[in-house]
Amino acid sequence: MRDYLKHYIDGAWVDSDGGRLHEVINPATEQPCSRITLGTTADFDAAVAAARQAFERFGRSSVDERIALLEAIMVEYKARAGELAEAIALEMGCPISVARTAQVGSGIGHLAAAIQALRDFTFEETINTSIVVHEPIGVVALITPWNWPLNQIVAKVAPALAAGNTMILKPSEEAPACAAIFAEVLDAAGVPAGVFNLVNGDGAGVGAALSAHPGIDMVSFTGSTRAGIMVAKSAADTVKRVHQELGGKAPSVVLDSADMTKAVPGTLMAVLLNSGQSCIAPTRLLVPAARQDEAVAIAKQMMAATKTGDPMTEGRHIGPLVNQAQFDKVQALIAAGIAEGATLEAGGPGRPEGIDTGYYVRPTLFSNVTNAMTIAREEIFGPVVTIIPYDSEEDAIRVANDTAYGLSAVLFGDRDGIARVAPRLRAGMVYVNGGQPDPSVPFGGYKQSGNGREYGKFGLAEFMEVKSVVGVLA
Repeated sequence: MRDYLKHYIDGAWVDSDGGRLHEVINPATEQPCSRITLGTTADFDAAVAAARQAFERFGRSSVDERIALLEAIMVEYKARAGELAEAIALEMGCPISVARTAQVGSGIGHLAAAIQALRDFTFEETINTSIVVHEPIGVVALITPWNWPLNQIVAKVAPALAAGNTMILKPSEEAPACAAIFAEVLDAAGVPAGVFNLVNGDGAGVGAALSAHPGIDMVSFTGSTRAGIMVAKSAADTVKRVHQELGGKAPSVVLDSADMTKAVPGTLMAVLLNSGQSCIAPTRLLVPAARQDEAVAIAKQMMAATKTGDPMTEGRHIGPLVNQAQFDKVQALIAAGIAEGATLEAGGPGRPEGIDTGYYVRPTLFSNVTNAMTIAREEIFGPVVTIIPYDSEEDAIRVANDTAYGLSAVLFGDRDGIARVAPRLRAGMVYVNGGQPDPSVPFGGYKQSGNGREYGKFGLAEFMEVKSVVGVLA
């Protein structure tokens, strides 16, 4: 059992003022693996006060000072990479091999992108006889999820620091250990007291209170659309800026010109990488109706070859889902797919054969899915892929866009097909022929997938206000 019972406020680890104990469950064993203290109103009031005081100095820090600080964080972060990966594997079930590379590695990418963006950013420009400047927004609340816990923490903290803001981080109570270790990284790197604060808590408690707090100037939230709506409502009374990266139901559109032997494995790997627990997972695989059997044959073989296993063991297997609630939700959606008439090609209800403990789900494949079925409408967040046949390119575009979400899309095909279809997909990112997320290009969605953008110079700009100094040059 690992204890992270204190909050990090004003440069020190402090006891909670009235908080309650929370046990974090290892999803592979269904047993507690760590403990935190869920914070109280007094805890986040103290954190906000510390951040407001620190902003008076840090908000005026120079670009060179902030670059040096981010570079020092990078050094300390790399030194703790092994501990960070282990914490993620234990608490949210991502296999250690993936936790070490993709999960922890993403943080390095975001730090490097923030440093480069800060070096290149134009903070001041002249328009006619006026000067337009970019300034830090102030005190920001960062509320992050459990599925890519460190990725989302660093994707927010790095640009917030780069812009000169101070902050309070509320990580997910499902995977909080990596956040505590990251706080130690920032402390060791010399981040000034009060600039970064960590208060643990649940969404209904600390998350909602931070969103409503009058001392917070901005909320940056990543999580479900349902929770994002609650955050926006809580923030409305104080008219603070709200930046959101929410749910997704990404299509993978395989054009008739695509190589199916690359498009199908590429799509499935993007879903299976984190056991389907990725907001950009392309779980709707759209293929030409005449080639559905070809796609099914490739996908069935790949699903059958996918193993599940202990997250702490090296290998190419997938791990469990994060908790019982997520397991139950995915099981219910698999049952709905069967009940609504989709063809079950692989996997199905229950745990994989030979596994009776842990929140493991069988890698599951459905074909002959229509976009009206529940499994095509709802974000499953599990290793479940639905193959949807389409009749024409126009039909594929219509089905791809027929969703409340618009975070990302995947597209496979020749150059002409990509040029025709990519501009018509209503999504914030379109990954072409196996393209992967880049920490320097904007990340964010359309419709109910949120607003605002993260990563690189776009994420840096999100954490700034724009001021016009009018007529100063007249």
